[in-house]
Amino acid sequence: MERLDVIGNISRDLTRYPDHRGGAQLGGAALFVSLAATKAGRRATPVCVLGDDLDQLPETPGLDALDWSARLRSAGPSTTFDLEYDPQGELAKVRSDYGVAEALTEHALGHVSSYPHATYHVCCRRPLDVAAVLERLARTAADFSVDFFLPSAEAMIRTAAPWLPAAATVFVNAAEYRLLDRVIGCGTLPEVVVTDGPRAAVVRVFGRQVASAVPPLHAVHEVSGAGDTLAGTFLAHRSRAETTARALAEATAAAARYVAEPSLPMPAPRRG
Repeated sequence: MERLDVIGNISRDLTRYPDHRGGAQLGGAALFVSLAATKAGRRATPVCVLGDDLDQLPETPGLDALDWSARLRSAGPSTTFDLEYDPQGELAKVRSDYGVAEALTEHALGHVSSYPHATYHVCCRRPLDVAAVLERLARTAADFSVDFFLPSAEAMIRTAAPWLPAAATVFVNAAEYRLLDRVIGCGTLPEVVVTDGPRAAVVRVFGRQVASAVPPLHAVHEVSGAGDTLAGTFLAHRSRAETTARALAEATAAAARYVAEPSLPMPAPRRG
């Protein structure tokens, strides 16, 4: 099975909820998508930039199953996110410090040049220059999928729009879907996976719904990373030529399990 190369951030996160859930944890879309794909049986590598504070991740139990060959180690702090959620579990406020991830675009473009025929997933989030990366992928006719992050989704969707018809799959939540439809018209897109929290997720092919799945009910511990978990799981199952309906059912189940599990803890600092 071909490897999935996931372009995006790996970060140190702080999540905050009104009921005092949350805390410091590992985060970043590149980590969650890669980890979910790996758990679902597909080899995956985060194409990311790690600072000194996270350079021990490849040896961390539970993360050592990932292919870390596409990471770039850089002196300085890794990306940090402070994520504040409202009582409905919707993201209300984000504070970011990108740190060494400012070098992500250059690293990603170099990786695509070295592996032009790989299969990619692009996490369309700052500080990545999404236009530069998607233009390179489209020019090389690479197989790629994309997702977005609601606080920056409108700007990123507009930036990505010229290349989205070339994407195999676009992952969005319900609010992002409305933005996407206004900007480009979802009937022009080969496959869009739309999530809606605890409500049914659907897959639309050129605007026509072809699959639907309601996530199983689980107590919610942490929502940050749930959409990334769904995306990685879906891509892994589709890569085995499973039906869209089966892939979506597996993906929603994986996301539901994820929100009920303990968050990924920050690794202990490397000694010496």
